[in-house]
Amino acid sequence: MLALILDDSEMNNLLMLQALKPVANCEPVAFTCPRAALDFLRAHVDRIGVVVTDYDMPGLTGLEVIAAARAVPGFAHVPIVMVTSLDQRSLRHDALRAGATDFLGKPCDPVEIQARITNLMRISAAHRQEQDRTAWLAREVAAAVSVIEAREHEIIALLMRAAEHRDTDTGDHIARVAGYVGVIARNLGFEPAAIQTLKLASTMHDVGKIGVPDSILLKRGPLSADERAEMEKHAERGRRILEGSSSDVVRLAAEIAESHHERWDGTGYPKGLKGETIPLSGRIVAVADVFDALVTERPYKTAWPLNRARAFVADQAGLHFDPRCVEAFLSGWDEVEAHCFESTASGC
Repeated sequence: MLALILDDSEMNNLLMLQALKPVANCEPVAFTCPRAALDFLRAHVDRIGVVVTDYDMPGLTGLEVIAAARAVPGFAHVPIVMVTSLDQRSLRHDALRAGATDFLGKPCDPVEIQARITNLMRISAAHRQEQDRTAWLAREVAAAVSVIEAREHEIIALLMRAAEHRDTDTGDHIARVAGYVGVIARNLGFEPAAIQTLKLASTMHDVGKIGVPDSILLKRGPLSADERAEMEKHAERGRRILEGSSSDVVRLAAEIAESHHERWDGTGYPKGLKGETIPLSGRIVAVADVFDALVTERPYKTAWPLNRARAFVADQAGLHFDPRCVEAFLSGWDEVEAHCFESTASGC
């Protein structure tokens, strides 16, 4: 590691360099100009193990050098030694406040210099090793989390593929709904990571339809009262399929599966929740899910024009939908429209 030596006296620098020759793993570099020394420090932050600076120098004092060095990113823990006279107690106090680690007295004793710098270089090396180990552990944890997330996403994709075998439109529907969910969540102020989690969880909102008979799921025309009751069971079935998971995404998906058919006015199912007692995730998916159902062809209906579906969503603010979610959806209409047209081949 480098030992940066700073003294406006060439002779003092030579004496310091000579004293540091026996110090193992120490490559001393001397400067007489404080600003040149700081420029070198900024360019070699990762290599410097210790700084030794005099106090009284033209241009910048030792205190100013210490303060400037401590302001350099990544240099907070590198030892800095101030060279002072033994009677300069007040100066030492100022140096400690500025960020000095240790002191060397004048006239310098080569044996003391070697001992102090050797110890400080060891401390600096140990700190760098700890930083390297911490960075390595962070990389290992990030890699492990990435593998877990990839497997989680794969399992969810496989689960949704299984649902597609029941209803050929399911795959396109869940992709479009996830896109609309992203628009709403972003306009509600969600953080990017939370948006991604919500979008992924929303893809499982209808997983409970796995338990709905084909005669009902694929029926052309209106459902009877009994068939409607059977269809509505998919919300609770979805929650039962997904609940109890250790995955944050799947737990959120369970919440969405159960609550995305609740209505703001309390007339929804399965629990008849009202207003903000409905989980926000369910309120967001409700808007996205209904809108997509309106603008796509289903066995029991033709597709609505976009403007008609938009007007319906707007009219249902405060009735079916959370008004804030409707506002967030409509304020991102350009994105909604673009996303819908991108899916034209899928039926939008």
